[in-house]
Amino acid sequence: MSADISNREPATRGHLRIYLGCAPGAGATCALLREGRLRAEHGTDVVVASVETHGRPGTEVLLAGLEVISPPAVAYRGTAVEGIDLGAILARSPQVALVDDLAHGNAPGARHATRWQEVEDLLAAGIDVISTVSIAHLESLSDVMAKITGVTPRQTVPDPVVRAADEVQLVDIAPEVLRDRMARGHIYPPRQAAAALGGWCQTGNLAALRELALLWLAATLAKSPQRHRGGHDLSRGQARERVVVALSGGLDGETLIRRAARIAARCGADLMAVHAAPPGGPAATVCAALADQRRLTESLGGSYHQLAAGDIPTALLAFARAENATRLVLGAARHTRLSSLPLWPGPRSG
Repeated sequence: MSADISNREPATRGHLRIYLGCAPGAGATCALLREGRLRAEHGTDVVVASVETHGRPGTEVLLAGLEVISPPAVAYRGTAVEGIDLGAILARSPQVALVDDLAHGNAPGARHATRWQEVEDLLAAGIDVISTVSIAHLESLSDVMAKITGVTPRQTVPDPVVRAADEVQLVDIAPEVLRDRMARGHIYPPRQAAAALGGWCQTGNLAALRELALLWLAATLAKSPQRHRGGHDLSRGQARERVVVALSGGLDGETLIRRAARIAARCGADLMAVHAAPPGGPAATVCAALADQRRLTESLGGSYHQLAAGDIPTALLAFARAENATRLVLGAARHTRLSSLPLWPGPRSG
């Protein structure tokens, strides 16, 4: 499944194509290398900026024969962290760069903290990039992934980075096929494969990941202006929906933001986070948490707002009404105080 999901930048900017894997081991890296080989065979100047074969023979066969710009390995906390040689790739200036694992984090001291930021430099230089990312590494879904797999992703990509790609192609695989590949040792070594098969790689979990990937891509397509054909933008002249999430500065803030972001994505709405505090500003005990929550909101393409009010529930509802919010996402502590107050008067309450 593939689709054009964004407006193109000026002609000098590179084209970004992403293979979105529905689960670890689904085959996104192999799809990346197959396309790279096909383009090279048709005369395109292709280089491999980064690829993680994990010692898999099938992946290594696909890599053979492609030009690789060897990434520097940097020692960090006793392990080698591979990056990409951004300067060498920019100097080489290929037509296409293959960049595996968009969510990869770089070692301290690198020009950029994350690989997706390096990809942005390549695109800005006019180099087309083909990359991969797992549904597990989308920022808005990290809490859901933790519930499904029992593991919180250490590295994530802001959703807007993937949504801004010119093309996103889902790499889909049936749960039974993935489990069979895992059992045959095509993905992990035997001991690691056995642990995965008895843990996160169970049929129900894989089915949930697959559904999550399909829903995310469908929501992205629905939000894209490119879904309007023939030059007619049906949303023109209509106000965009808005989803407002109320933040207290508590521990549930990031979960609420991600939940609101998923709701906003499904209905093509803007995401707005708001914290209401008495005059004088937020309490010192929540300032650090609110700063983190603001960064998370903005990384998901949303906006953050601060209100000063003595009556916090009334202020939140007034803000939601003023912004014509269609949804107000609340934590449990706030819900009991606000549930008796309508978001809109009359028949639109609720």
